[in-house]
Amino acid sequence: MPIMLSKTYAALVAAGAPEAAASEAAEEIADFERKLSSMQSDIKLIKWTLGVVLACVVVPLIKSLLE
Repeated sequence: MPIMLSKTYAALVAAGAPEAAASEAAEEIADFERKLSSMQSDIKLIKWTLGVVLACVVVPLIKSLLE
């Protein structure tokens, strides 16, 4: 069974949505949050990589300018 956000499901049912539709919507939101978390991790890795690459480019540039 897919992961479902129980509070979202309960809120949708309390608002009058059919149980099947509320269950599907809560599962879809949980899947979106999982994908978003994965993207945030990827962005963090890209930022670190960019920092290292910039440092590898900038340090020799500054050294050559100071000589």
